[in-house]
Amino acid sequence: MLRFKIIPVTPFQQNCTLLWCDETGHAAVVDPGGESERVLAAIGEVRVEPVKILITHAHLDHVGGVAELAERLDLPIEGPHRGDDFLLESLPVQSQMFGVPEIRPLVTGRWLEDGDSVPLGALELRVIHCPGHSPGHVVFFDETSRLAQVGDVLFQGSIGRTDFLPHGNHQELVNSIRRRLFPLGDDVRFIPGHGPMSSFGDERRSNPFVRDQGGFV
Repeated sequence: MLRFKIIPVTPFQQNCTLLWCDETGHAAVVDPGGESERVLAAIGEVRVEPVKILITHAHLDHVGGVAELAERLDLPIEGPHRGDDFLLESLPVQSQMFGVPEIRPLVTGRWLEDGDSVPLGALELRVIHCPGHSPGHVVFFDETSRLAQVGDVLFQGSIGRTDFLPHGNHQELVNSIRRRLFPLGDDVRFIPGHGPMSSFGDERRSNPFVRDQGGFV
């Protein structure tokens, strides 16, 4: 079974998440945006073995701590989709925009495509490409536990920003949620990039940005 621990990091309160297979203890660190010591402490608390870093998308608050953690733990990096390549290359510029110490460009070890599988111990996470917030944003979904890691695609009561020109696209984001995530099932719980967890059913019924209208999703 897939287990998880959410670790809010940095002033952005970004949800870095530790996902692990309870059969093998193998873990993935998803979106370590910073505060590596806090992430390492969480790994020690649950006593798992990190085997990889997963990236949902390449915005600074989600990847700011990737390089340091990968070097310290000697971990491979997987994700996001190739559509975010330019964002990984522009991390120094993103650093200037947010007024944080410069973060050098990041190179992933594996670009992910829609429908790919990411092995984690005895489990397989399904990759779902969900552009809109960024061109290369991906979601990680575990069918057995009915759990999705959605990054900044969807939040409790809201959706991801699309005003990060020129790469945000509101309609594309809405389509990603309605056509790629909601069909997975109302019972699917999700971990967003910021804020509390929710379920696709709750958001389909009540989220003003993507809720049902006349039964159409």
